[in-house]
Amino acid sequence: MTASDMASNTFPWLTLAIFVPIVFGLLVLALGRDDRPGLTRGLSLVGALAGFLVTIPLYTGFDASTAAMQFVEQAPWIEAFNVNYHLGIDGISLWFVLLTAFITVIVVLAGWEVITSRVSQYMAAFLILSGLMVGVFAALDGMLFYVFFEATLIPMYIIIGVWGGPNRVYAAFKFFLYTLLGSLLTLVAFIYLWNASGGSFDIQTWHQVKLGYTPQVLIFVALLAAFAVKVPMWPVHTWLPDAHVEAPTGGSVVLAAIMLKLGAYGFLRFSLPIAPDASHSLAGLMIALSLIAVIYIGLVAIVQDDMKKLVAYSSVAHMGYVTLGFFIFNTAGIEGAIVQMISHGFVSGAMFFCIGVLYDRMHSRRIADYGGVINVMPRFVTFFVLFSMANSGLPATSGFVGEFMVIMGAVEHNFWIGLLAATALILGASYSLWMLKRVAFGEISNDRVREMTDVNRREFLILGVMAIAVLYMGIYPKPFTDVMHASVQALLQHVAVSKL
Repeated sequence: MTASDMASNTFPWLTLAIFVPIVFGLLVLALGRDDRPGLTRGLSLVGALAGFLVTIPLYTGFDASTAAMQFVEQAPWIEAFNVNYHLGIDGISLWFVLLTAFITVIVVLAGWEVITSRVSQYMAAFLILSGLMVGVFAALDGMLFYVFFEATLIPMYIIIGVWGGPNRVYAAFKFFLYTLLGSLLTLVAFIYLWNASGGSFDIQTWHQVKLGYTPQVLIFVALLAAFAVKVPMWPVHTWLPDAHVEAPTGGSVVLAAIMLKLGAYGFLRFSLPIAPDASHSLAGLMIALSLIAVIYIGLVAIVQDDMKKLVAYSSVAHMGYVTLGFFIFNTAGIEGAIVQMISHGFVSGAMFFCIGVLYDRMHSRRIADYGGVINVMPRFVTFFVLFSMANSGLPATSGFVGEFMVIMGAVEHNFWIGLLAATALILGASYSLWMLKRVAFGEISNDRVREMTDVNRREFLILGVMAIAVLYMGIYPKPFTDVMHASVQALLQHVAVSKL
């Protein structure tokens, strides 16, 4: 590590990444008014951009050659229980901190003209949510992680419940109850680990605790209750389509791009390293659940008549590749799963924004209400085609890289598992292209479609930035995999060693 890198590690960049958006969110709440929406939006954009800018030194100062935690910050918090404000990132968590800050800028721009009521509360909810999600990815103290993990529910609950569709209250309650109930068992597991580690909430200390097989299984199941719901895995996925359909466009973007990753990240930071023997023995179950998500949920997506529901179910299927990659225990599988998580953040976020663009003009998400959109919105359809192809896993898009790596890892683990995962790619192409064909191409069959206007400069900017991200990651994924490689190797080495 160079002298400049060491110097950058002494500056509290992670604290800034967490609290800059939160502070701006509170400022927006205090100063923003509906009769002055320009001030509210401008202040929100400054906060989102500032939150993103303070994450850039995390990348430029990151040493990819080591698996050690970097930019570490530690201070006592609740001394009676040895709870610390302890932050740090490695090659696994770095990208999710950057992705969270990036998506927050997109979401603020996405709601720029669309949200006209309670603008300050809307923008503040997203800014505060951004800081809390960064906290989840940066926390190295178990209780600190739990506080951030649970706190993210509150802004999203408000976003769905206040600015959502006609059934927003039902969807918000379902989202909140599913994710909260799953997390209660996690708290029990954390308290057990605190006791087993001699009174420490330090996550890295937990990784070294030697647990018997039965405690490992119980801890794995307790953690699974929270993380599987958050991913979400089949069969605890039913809250996601309702939440997506009722959420405003920005809520859907953040939910798909970032919040689903909180559960998947939990597997990497807790389940695998703390309960490695249980992870290996229960890998068959996790692989089976992942393949069901990829295949069965892919079939469910094909028959949807609501665009948001289709993309929501496709998210469950795509996240199935993520959990599949985790539990085949090889480099290609885990790195491919992490790449898939990052790619899904770009692609699913872009897909939901595209649906939001259409909804803003037609106030309908039903596929049957569209047709021939390319005749009136050629620039929009150009982007829509790109993101639909990426959602299908087309080579040279980010959607291909992660799924291909996971399939290669699956073949290395077991040929038949790899074959099933690869065959499921056909389903991804089926539902993505079938929706694209019915919405974008053909003759105009609805006079309301004829009156639609193409994307404006704000929408073009958002779609253009997302397109660049999707293509760059698809054409040149090396910077992404290089950063995570050392951390993934250390994780695999750790999980390979029995703790019994």
